Amino acid sequence: MLGLLMLQTRFPRPLGDIGHPDTFGFAVRRCVVHGATPERVVRGSDPAVLRPFVDAAKVLVAQDCQAVATSCGFLARWQLELQAALPVPVWSSALLQLAEQQALGRHCGVITIEAASLGAAHFLGVGADPATPVEGITPGSALHCTLLQDLPTLDAADAQAQVLAAAARLRSRHPDIDTLVLECTNLPPYAQALRAATGLPVLDVVTLLTARMAALAVGPRGQGREVAPVLASVRSDQGRR
Repeated sequence: MLGLLMLQTRFPRPLGDIGHPDTFGFAVRRCVVHGATPERVVRGSDPAVLRPFVDAAKVLVAQDCQAVATSCGFLARWQLELQAALPVPVWSSALLQLAEQQALGRHCGVITIEAASLGAAHFLGVGADPATPVEGITPGSALHCTLLQDLPTLDAADAQAQVLAAAARLRSRHPDIDTLVLECTNLPPYAQALRAATGLPVLDVVTLLTARMAALAVGPRGQGREVAPVLASVRSDQGRR
């Protein structure tokens, strides 16, 4: 079972979003980290933000979660600290896929909810190149406001258009990009449209967690445990927001 540390939010979460109960084909137990608002986590750098995440993660581990992930890619800057505090694998961000892809010679570009807030500390936290090209969702757009101001409405058409536009801006500045990574855990609902529009591989929190939970089920010696189909029927979404 995967434990998911959720920010305290009220905005809608369509299928594909990390908070939707049917996004993953394996068991998920969610725990809301109270006081962890989108603005505080995305725009803040105070290490004090870590303690409630660690405390909540320990509760999830005590409830038999074999790994822990988070619902905000900006927690990448605290990947090492979170992992050091917990006895199970911690996957803080879709940005964890960057180092793997860059080691293979891929030219990655990142689409984030707010480019001005995503810096070297986030990339270094997950062992990625801090010079990785980044493009953000247009500040002040409906999607940007919904996610960072935690509004109760979501314009899905605008959201998809914003993601496609960000990719176009990113590729115009860096035409050598051959892989796109979505930092924001609320952007995977638009990943398929992005793949169709660009013809590029698109990695996000869903691809990260799906692959790593599958690897965790197999184990280091390749002795598979068919856990995903069984546990999917007993999905737990405690505390989902």
